Amino acid sequence: MSFTRNSCRSMTAKALAALAATAVTALAGADSSGPQVTLDPAVETAARQQITAYTLEAPIRFLASDALEGRGPATRGDTLARLYLAAELQSLGYQPAGPNGSWEQAFDVVGITSQAPPVWSFTAKGGQVDLRWSEDYIASSGVQTDTATVRDAELVFVGYGIEAPEYRWDDFKGTDVKGKVLLMLNNDPDWDPKLFAGNTRLYYGRWSYKYESAARHGAAGAIIIHTTPSAGYPWQVVQTSWTGEQFELPDTGEPRIQVKGWATEEAARRLVKAAGKDLDALVKAARSRNFKPVSLGVRTSIQLENKISRVQTANVAGILPGSDPQLKDQVVLYTAHHDHLGIGEPDESGDRIYNGAEDNAAGCAQVLAIARAFAALPQRPRRSVLILFVAAEEQGLLGSRYYAQNPTVAPGNIAANINYDGGNARGRTRDVTAIGYGKSSLDAIAEAIARKQGRKLLPDQFPDRGYYYRSDQFAFAQIGVPALYFDNGTDYIGKPPGWGAKYKAEWEEKHYHQPSDEIDDTWVFDGMIEDAQLGFYAGYLVAQADELPTWVPGDEFEAARKKALEQLGKR
Repeated sequence: MSFTRNSCRSMTAKALAALAATAVTALAGADSSGPQVTLDPAVETAARQQITAYTLEAPIRFLASDALEGRGPATRGDTLARLYLAAELQSLGYQPAGPNGSWEQAFDVVGITSQAPPVWSFTAKGGQVDLRWSEDYIASSGVQTDTATVRDAELVFVGYGIEAPEYRWDDFKGTDVKGKVLLMLNNDPDWDPKLFAGNTRLYYGRWSYKYESAARHGAAGAIIIHTTPSAGYPWQVVQTSWTGEQFELPDTGEPRIQVKGWATEEAARRLVKAAGKDLDALVKAARSRNFKPVSLGVRTSIQLENKISRVQTANVAGILPGSDPQLKDQVVLYTAHHDHLGIGEPDESGDRIYNGAEDNAAGCAQVLAIARAFAALPQRPRRSVLILFVAAEEQGLLGSRYYAQNPTVAPGNIAANINYDGGNARGRTRDVTAIGYGKSSLDAIAEAIARKQGRKLLPDQFPDRGYYYRSDQFAFAQIGVPALYFDNGTDYIGKPPGWGAKYKAEWEEKHYHQPSDEIDDTWVFDGMIEDAQLGFYAGYLVAQADELPTWVPGDEFEAARKKALEQLGKR
């Protein structure tokens, strides 16, 4: 990023001052505590009365109940969740915001259930290496056909598999890898702040980029080497997230690989050793701009038998029209994904329902509570408020991607996106996390509101996880919409130092994408209330402002915003 922390703070203070509005007074303070914000009493009353433990807990208990069977895409539970969310919006006085006056933006998804062989064999000069399904490898189809086939393909180690000319980085160096299987490292170069963004993971580090990169080069398949630090989650998440029916948007002719694979680090070591190589040495070589792909002299074949279905799911959309004749065509967009993983492999207790209470019934509940608060205002905000519950996020942000490709509001008229993915069920915190902090003028608003709450807004506290590219705000950023994504704080009131980070790590290890992500009587809603109120206040400030939020100059999404505004005849 081409800005310093000091220049960013100067920019955001000015941006906050520009976001003054008729019903909200935003005052740039001269003291060291920073800009202050004063809200109309009616706004605070709406937040206090509508965003409560009751309005949060009830939707979570319904959406995460066994009756909805994990809300897998295009299932009975998915249909019930959408019906419930649309009915809630209608009861609050929102208007349907889908195509043709409907509450839903339906779209097709292709379901692929792949049957992989129990053993994936590789032949090398050092002998044959057999990888066992689930224990050593996971593979899914990269094509929407009855079979996905790799025949006698060579295995090539391509480092991180990244081409990033803006960072003078090219792992391929013109090497022809057509028809080959690429062995790839997870993440992106993270050991030097002068390379990429240091320990802040960019899209180059996401698994989706890896498979896209392999496809662009004509590879037959790709295997990503999993480690918990590089993925941000343990192997069990790969096992649960990449098995069973997988969904995609219909094929439109984009490049594809036949097989998308994952392998444990131990399995990758055995493959590389059979080739007469050392994985640590290869990784070390990959940590250089001078790296070139390494042919391993290993060959492999695999065939996946696929069951293909074409079904429908839908985004749920409702709008509260704004009050300003000049600004009501612009919207503040709130998002949360309504899906989860459905019914899958049983855990040790035999539970097969992946309820998705924190991920993401909690996000839906927070957005619903925010929608209640807006509906309760005595006077509607100047800009409209668009509530969008998106589908199939767990399958690769499919619902938000579809909406971004087929928006019901022109991207240049989407003032900002505020996304909720997860929720704090463990109590109040002294801090709150802004995923993507430093990217837009929205930081100033969030900082001022957090300060009003007596909290500190922090950048991503786990920047190596690449959260900005893992949830729905990414799809909207790609079409130029500045976005806020709030994550839980870690400094819990009444808990010892370090408790929050430890709890997060334990939750990800034991409950993330597992049947045990359920609501129970240990949940505490005080922190979730504050996080939802933060998003409500921030969106209200944006809705009332004279000017649209902006990306920080030079940000990766700034060009898309300029293009969106130009298409509307704005500058």
